[in-house]
Amino acid sequence: MNIKLSKLWDSLHSSYWFVPALMSGSAMVLAFAMLALDRAGKSGPVEQLAWIYTGGPEGARTLLSTVAGSMITVAGTAFSIVIVALTLASSQFGPRLLRNFMQDTGNQVVLGTFIGTFIYCLLVLRTIRGDDYNLFVPQIAVTFGIVLAIASIGVLIYFIHHASTSIQSWHVIGEVSKELNHAIDHLFPQKIGQGKPEQKQQWVDEIPVNFDKEASPVLATKSGYLQAVDDKRLMKIAKSNNLLLRLKYRPGKFIVQDSKLVMVWPGERMNEKLYRQIEEAFILGLQRTEQQDVEFCINQLVEIALRAISPGINDPFTAIQCIDQLSAALCRLAQRDFPSPYRYDDEHNLKLIANSVTFPGLTDDAFNQIRQYGGSDVAVTIRLLEAIAAIAQYTRNRKDREALLHHATMIERGSQTLSEEHDRKDVEEQYLATVKLLSNPSN
Repeated sequence: MNIKLSKLWDSLHSSYWFVPALMSGSAMVLAFAMLALDRAGKSGPVEQLAWIYTGGPEGARTLLSTVAGSMITVAGTAFSIVIVALTLASSQFGPRLLRNFMQDTGNQVVLGTFIGTFIYCLLVLRTIRGDDYNLFVPQIAVTFGIVLAIASIGVLIYFIHHASTSIQSWHVIGEVSKELNHAIDHLFPQKIGQGKPEQKQQWVDEIPVNFDKEASPVLATKSGYLQAVDDKRLMKIAKSNNLLLRLKYRPGKFIVQDSKLVMVWPGERMNEKLYRQIEEAFILGLQRTEQQDVEFCINQLVEIALRAISPGINDPFTAIQCIDQLSAALCRLAQRDFPSPYRYDDEHNLKLIANSVTFPGLTDDAFNQIRQYGGSDVAVTIRLLEAIAAIAQYTRNRKDREALLHHATMIERGSQTLSEEHDRKDVEEQYLATVKLLSNPSN
């Protein structure tokens, strides 16, 4: 249930209607509350306050009408600016980065402020009555409408600054990096430092020999990206029914309809109810999210870097910024214990075999495409080697260091195609320094 709630919150947070809808509802409640105060104390000490509106009904109508009309106009302008920003972000940084802009709480609050002020003024405006009726001018409510108008001006100034800042490359890269670091802390919360090898021993002999023959599959009901897996629920199901589950995919992978999501052993214990319970533990969607997919955030930084070094843009400095953030994230990952794919219950019985990410796999995601497309740029090539050297200082696992050495070697081989001899020499020097660090685990 926590996974589903987290997915629901992520969907609401990524929408442009949720926060404005909440703020509009709050504006309605606020309008009724202010009108109730006016009706309760309209002839009391309220009129003696200097800052309270003391004009007549015509002035109140004109004031609220002006505020309401200006707010809906500014809201339309702000929405147009957001659309332009989304268009620029899509063309410059890639369409997958649009989700980050949609999650921008600042833009949602700005839009909600303008719409909420508009609704508030309308609700208060309808209650004003002149001399031809029972005279009523909600002084407190009108005064608060002025306060909302002044606050909206401040929000507009903030929005202009925020919109111009949010489309700058350093800001986009920084926001993606924050998401990446948050995903690392969420998915790899262990203490910093690698455990002893004997602590990571995996008892694969506990997998039944006849597992593949006797296991029963649970199939995907639709095509899409695997966004999240409720592993706690799967563990509970496996324990209560004495099952062994092997997951075929990990979050972030695309699944075709009727593909095998999980293999259940022994297969004869499967029934329709158990089948549905296991199926509900998998959440599929039209796009990848960072909820349980650390590779997604890495791929976003890689996409920004690839577009930056493309011939049409030719911006190696932005690519270098992405490489710096990728190296920082991999340094954090190098200090974390990656979860074993073999999961045991409280009685030390193997119940779940997951398809987990590995540090070498994440380094491939981070460096492969940048290395291939940026081989002709000396600055990008040298920064890749410097990034690997920085990561090497935090890596103690032999397989992890071998993965880094593989990338360093491939980068050095790619530099042989550089036309300038002094460029090849600079890359060679950095390569030798990187290899020296990787060959010495005490660094």
